[in-house]
Order: sequence, then structure tokens, then C-alpha cells
Amino acid sequence: MRNFIFILICSFFMLSVSAQEMNCVVTINADQVSQTNQQIFKTLERSLNDFINKNKWTNRTYKENERINTQMFITITNYESNRFEGNIQIQSSRPVFNTSYETPVFNYKDNQLNFEYIEFQPLVFNENVFESNLISVVSYYVYIILGLDADTFSLEGGTEYFRKAQQITTQAQGSNYAGWDQNSDRSRFELVDNLLSNTYREYRIAMYNYHRKGLDILGDNNSTGKQVIAGTMKLFETMIKRRPNAFLIQTFFDAKSDEIQNIFSDGPKVDIVQLKETLNNIAPLYSSTWNDIKY
Repeated sequence: MRNFIFILICSFFMLSVSAQEMNCVVTINADQVSQTNQQIFKTLERSLNDFINKNKWTNRTYKENERINTQMFITITNYESNRFEGNIQIQSSRPVFNTSYETPVFNYKDNQLNFEYIEFQPLVFNENVFESNLISVVSYYVYIILGLDADTFSLEGGTEYFRKAQQITTQAQGSNYAGWDQNSDRSRFELVDNLLSNTYREYRIAMYNYHRKGLDILGDNNSTGKQVIAGTMKLFETMIKRRPNAFLIQTFFDAKSDEIQNIFSDGPKVDIVQLKETLNNIAPLYSSTWNDIKY
């Protein structure tokens, strides 16, 4: 009996120190599909949740509270003969130190989702070969999420995960599935290529400074944290001088615009006039949001 209890305690301890990396909720919406049997979409939804959350994606040991909170919304717009078309919206977040707040890290919509799937087909990721576009797309975004999350905790800490996403991209380019083409705008190729390019290095520096040196100290020193975050916006000014309309800048503000507006709308004051000028210069699409920054 004592041995049995000891084994249970050890098993619980092992689970608590070696949880999987992802805490992901996958939701599939097939309302646009005229399909009498909706069960295949529910089966796929369950399979994807298991695939993402039960797979071991890295060699790191994650604690339960370190798992990355993620949501994937898949909208199916067309389904015929085991062929699916639609889009996938990916959102991830991470906790801010000494607060109960979760900050959005990645908020991205990929409109070029298409794949083949047979109900109850096992989903298995083979990092050495392209076998399924569904698996490749989902695995690619898992590694993008892992990389971006790591970048918020250490400077360019996500490189190894971006390399994994790049490897998936390389393998998928000969598949003829949409979204992998290096000649297409806003493709999966462009996203990971930019993340690994020195041309856009300021983006990754900004991710680290904004989160680790800015947000994570807001709870203890609100004034300093806000000054760091405001200063981080200057990095994007440097980047757009070299590459106007940089893809990565849009991905940043798609996740962060509302948060930035909230941060600078109360608490210790910073130079709001200068901040708004910078924000309107680097992210003019969100000018209405920047106009709401006021005391």
C-alpha cells in the first residue's frame, strides 16, 4: 500500500513538472457549410485539441502554470469529398509578472487554409517530412507561438522555434497548398522569414523590451514601465524607415493596439503628444485607437 501511494505521489510530481507546452482551445465553426452530418467537424475539433495539447513540442520542461494559453478558431467555408477550405485565427497570450493580467502576444488570421481530412484519421506530426497540410499548418503556428512567447521572456529566445516553423515551411512549399509560397504577400513563408531576418531585428527586440522590461515591471513601477513601452515604439520607427509597411508591425499592433491605448490612458503621465505622433507614424491604421489615448 505504501509503495502504491509513493508511486501515485511520484506520478503526480512528474506530471506537475513536465506538462506539455500548449494550453490550446481549438474551435471549429462550419455554419457556412451545407452539411447534414456535422459530426465530422466535432471529431476534427477534438482531434486537433488532443494533437496540440498532448504533443511534446520542445525539449524544455514546462510546469502546468507555464503552459501557453492559446486559442485557434477555424472557420470552414467549403467542404466536399474530404476537402476543407476556410481560415484560421490564432491568438496567444502570456501572464504579466505580479498581476492577474494576461497580455495578448499573437493575434493573426490566415485566410489560406485548405486541407484534406478523413474522419478519425490520426494526426501525427513528423518534423522530417510533409505528410498533411492540416498538420503542417497547425504545427507551424504552434512553433510560431512558442517562438514569440520565448521572445517576450529573453532577447531573441524564440529562434530555435522559428527555425522549426521555417523547416515546416520549406517542406510544404512543394505541396501546392496555398499559404506557403515565398512569392505571396502575407504568407506563412513571409511571416517566419521576417522573424528570422536581421532586416526586422527591431521587432524581436521590441517584443522583449515591451514585455519583459515594460509590462512585467508595471505592477512595481508604473512610471518606468510606461516609459520603456513608449520608448519601444521608437524601435518600430527605425524599422519602417528601412522597410515601410513591414508585415511584422501589423502583426504586433493587431495584438497590442487596445492594450497600448489602455496603458497610456491612466496612471503616471508620459509625453502623450510625442507618443501619439510616433504611433500614428508607425501604425496609422489604428489612428482612431491612438486618438482615444487621453487623460
